[in-house]
Amino acid sequence: MKVTKFLDHTDTVRIGRVESDKIIPLKTTSSIRTLADLLAAEDPIAAAEALDQDAPVPINEATRWLAPIDDQEVWAAGVTYKRSQTARMEESEAAASCYDRVYQADRPEIFFKATPNRVRGHKESLRIRKDATWNVPEPEVTLVLSPSLRIVGLTVGNDMSSRDIEGENPLYLPQAKCYDQCAGLGPVIRLYSQLPPVAEIAVDLKIERTGEVVFDQQTSAAQMARTFDDLVHWLGRDNHFPNGAFLMTGTGIVPSNDFTLLPDDMVHISISGIGTLSNRIVQG
Repeated sequence: MKVTKFLDHTDTVRIGRVESDKIIPLKTTSSIRTLADLLAAEDPIAAAEALDQDAPVPINEATRWLAPIDDQEVWAAGVTYKRSQTARMEESEAAASCYDRVYQADRPEIFFKATPNRVRGHKESLRIRKDATWNVPEPEVTLVLSPSLRIVGLTVGNDMSSRDIEGENPLYLPQAKCYDQCAGLGPVIRLYSQLPPVAEIAVDLKIERTGEVVFDQQTSAAQMARTFDDLVHWLGRDNHFPNGAFLMTGTGIVPSNDFTLLPDDMVHISISGIGTLSNRIVQG
C-alpha cells in the first residue's frame, strides 16, 4: 500500500492512498489525525484500510504533492556502499583514512540530516548552497520508522550534499548536509508488512539539464555493506523518537568528480516498488 500527503483543490492538507493514477483521500479520526499518526499505528496498513474515504482524485488534479513527513526527524547513514566509500576518499587525502575506517567498522556513520521544515516533496525545489562549488544529489532508500523504531515502510530520499565543503574537513559535514531545502522525500511511502529482498530494491538516478539527460546511473540496495536493521539498531542507541523518524540509508550512486549540480537541473530518483521523486534545483 502507498500513502502520501497532498493539498486538495481547497488547499487543505490531506492524507491519502495512492492507487495507479489516483489518490484516494482518507478521512481522519480522533486517533489518526495525521500521516505520522497512521505510521505510528500498530498495523499501519490495517489502520489505513479502516479509515473512511472520500471520492478518488486523479493524480494530475491534486493541487500539490507534499513531503510525507509531519514532526519526524530525518537522519542519514553514510559510507554504506563501496562506491560511497570511494567517493568520500576521493574528496580529500585528509578524509581518506577516516572514511575507509568507518566503512570497515562495526559502528556506522549516522548523522542528523534535517528537520521537517528543511524537507521538500515531489516536484518541489531543492537547493544548492551559495558557498559551495561542488554539489551533488544522493539517491537513497529511506526507511520510515515508527516511534518504536519499527520499519513500517520505505520512501525515496535525496540527501543533497556539498562535497567540496565536506572534503575540506570531515568536521564540516553538518554544513555540507544540513541547510534549507537540503532533503527530498516522497512522493509516497510504501507501507510493508514485510520488506522485499534488498536485491529487488533498485535505485535509479537521472539528472536533466536544459532538457537533456546529463547523468544516468543505477544501483541496488543489495550493494550495501550494512543491513537496514543494523542501521536502525545504531540509530536507536541512547536515542528515542516519540514521533518516529526517517533514516536515509546511504548512496551507491555518486557522480564523477567533474560533475556538479547547476540551478534549473531536474533530479529524478526512482526506487522500484515505490516511485519517482523529482525536484528542480535552485540556488540562493
